Amino acid sequence: MKHKKIVLILAFLFFNYAYLTAVEVKTIKPDPAAKESDQQIGDFSLSGFGEKGKKSWDLAGKSADIFSEVVKLKKVVGNNYAPNDTINLTADNGDFNKKSGLVHLQDNVVITTASGTKMTTDTLDWDRKQQIVKTLDKVNLARQDMNLSGQGALGQTALKQIQLEKDVRLDIQTQDKQVSKKEKIVITCDGPLDVDYEKNIAIFNNNVKVEKPDMTIYSDKMEIYFTPKQQNNASAAGTAIISSSLNKIVALGNVRILRGENISYSQQAIYTSLDKKITLTGKPQIIIYQTEKIDAASGN
Repeated sequence: MKHKKIVLILAFLFFNYAYLTAVEVKTIKPDPAAKESDQQIGDFSLSGFGEKGKKSWDLAGKSADIFSEVVKLKKVVGNNYAPNDTINLTADNGDFNKKSGLVHLQDNVVITTASGTKMTTDTLDWDRKQQIVKTLDKVNLARQDMNLSGQGALGQTALKQIQLEKDVRLDIQTQDKQVSKKEKIVITCDGPLDVDYEKNIAIFNNNVKVEKPDMTIYSDKMEIYFTPKQQNNASAAGTAIISSSLNKIVALGNVRILRGENISYSQQAIYTSLDKKITLTGKPQIIIYQTEKIDAASGN
């Protein structure tokens, strides 16, 4: 009889905020000594359903402490089922707000998308209704030959679009087709940085610096375009497909380019990786240092 009563109470707690939500409690483990929470349970599971009864998300934990407004979870695993990509979220701890439906994840937070992007941070707020994730902590996003880091992030749950607030760094191992080998490119800025994985573009702001083996570029703002990656199957359509192959760099505002000892200045510069050509516009100025052998004039 105690088990039935606990199940009824749990169902009543969630009825007000989740008319499309199913609650599953696999194992009930009441703890008479627990005073902090209203109830403790094990193997907590919560699911949400969208149109035509299709599951849109789920959230589970190895254990849960149920309070009047918040459910505190241990060993959290969440999934967001997007039309073209499944997103998995894990953390050591988490809070589920029963009234707002917001999820706060903490400690060893990891987001992994089926399309290959992995984001790690210390804390994360997950808004399921708005399909938004955000954090004030340092974040790291890894994908194939690219690694992106920064402080503070706001983006879509599927990580197709994301903004990093400050202290941005992007490391790329890109393929140089002319020499048939990979080269390392490092791009930094004060931030913010806006990344659109579907459009294959990243926009860096404030004190931008690009370091390539053959040159260094400085500017106020910079648009980095990547070569779209060909998809192998139709089911991958719509997923984040940004590649590590650099296509074009557009530097804007107080542009300065260093190539060896030579320096160029302009208000805009466009670099295309295919032909390694740089086009300068807006009062361009080039300073070339040339070493010449000069014979000393003979004195009288």
